[in-house]
Amino acid sequence: MLRSLIRNISYSFVAGICLVFLLPSCSMQKRTVARSAKEDVLNTPALSSAHVGITIFDPASGKYLFDHQGEKYFVPASNTKIPTCYSAMKFLGDSLVGLKYVSLGGAASKDIWIQATGDPTLLHPDFPKQPVIDFLRKDTSINFVLAGNSPWRDEAYGSGWSWNDYADDYMAERSVMPVYGNVIRFYGSEAGMNIIPRNIELGNAHGNESTAPFVYSSRKYSLSRTREKNLFLWESSTNDFKYQEIPFITSQQQSVALLKDSLRGLRLTSQSNITLTRPKLIHTQPTDSLLSLMMHRSDNFFAEQSLLMVSNEELGYMNDASIIDTLLKSVFRDLPQQPRWVDGSGLSRYNLFSPRDLVFILDKIRKEFGMERVKAIFPTGDKGTLRNYYKAEQGSIYAKTGTLAGVVAISGYLYTRQNRLLLFSVLVNNHRSSATEIRRAVEKFIEVVWKKY
Repeated sequence: MLRSLIRNISYSFVAGICLVFLLPSCSMQKRTVARSAKEDVLNTPALSSAHVGITIFDPASGKYLFDHQGEKYFVPASNTKIPTCYSAMKFLGDSLVGLKYVSLGGAASKDIWIQATGDPTLLHPDFPKQPVIDFLRKDTSINFVLAGNSPWRDEAYGSGWSWNDYADDYMAERSVMPVYGNVIRFYGSEAGMNIIPRNIELGNAHGNESTAPFVYSSRKYSLSRTREKNLFLWESSTNDFKYQEIPFITSQQQSVALLKDSLRGLRLTSQSNITLTRPKLIHTQPTDSLLSLMMHRSDNFFAEQSLLMVSNEELGYMNDASIIDTLLKSVFRDLPQQPRWVDGSGLSRYNLFSPRDLVFILDKIRKEFGMERVKAIFPTGDKGTLRNYYKAEQGSIYAKTGTLAGVVAISGYLYTRQNRLLLFSVLVNNHRSSATEIRRAVEKFIEVVWKKY
């Protein structure tokens, strides 16, 4: 009895001593991180007039280690891809559905109805294996009938996108049946210009049309596109032309024409009044192969089509507003702040999320899918959009960046030097400095967190 009492007193004494030493250590860590946030971010000349939100969350304890305006709303730019990524991971399964089809009159029939699913990998150069193409060209005697735009209930551009960017490669149009990533790829060479896909309209800067292939007497030229039609214009330039991607105006007819151009002999027509009953599915690419590219290079087109594919899977049609409303009322109903979410990529400035929202979603991804899958999708230090940043933290940080004019964002996972997993979100709005200067200031702060915890 006495020995037991002495043992308990000893344990309590030791625990008390440990607590005495631990509490000052924790307090010191928090003070150091708070001082770094103030000195390296909040009070720096580059950020002194900007709006900044910072949240550092410890999932083990369920507590915020640092939170500065974490409940406030910010334009998140491409951090919007984080809820898009979660939605795709949850609802698109292990592999993408690239096409739905029904054979008419049984297996021996030469008529097959097909329906597009919004899969952005069709004839995309990042995906050499093309199961849909293999299916379409396996028998040139088959008559394929494309079921029009039946699943499509949206617009080519997202809500709040800038019309001025219509010819920039990062703003390809969304569509029910993307082909070639919905961009024309131009390659310059000594012999002139190689074009993928073929049979497009070319003209000079005054709008006079010509036909492909295009050969210019000099390699010094540049390309653009008219807003109203798929007429691509060339004009003289001071630089040699090497390579350019320009979005084209999408339509069901355009997709059919491009597929026929690529698959000579393909029998494909489009009909709008077809409904497929109990269709068979053709799976194309592993879902995570698409999401990894989306997150590593911040691919807006992949993000937009991913969210539309989620809409198609869950609602039976493609519409951003409908699927976002559904997601906010279901899987995201417990977010700390109710966000304004309008597109899949973050191109729109209408999006508003709080740092706590993004940390919450990151934690959902971690808990539901595990960190190994996170590591396969999110870029680490000096990789993807983190290239030339967080070199010392390579293998310790996995994060998504975001950039618009006046906006810099980064949210993700951080394994500290003590191998403690933390979740973080830093959102900067309305800065007037260079994005690089802002990123370096945030990087310095995150490095302090990495070292001190």
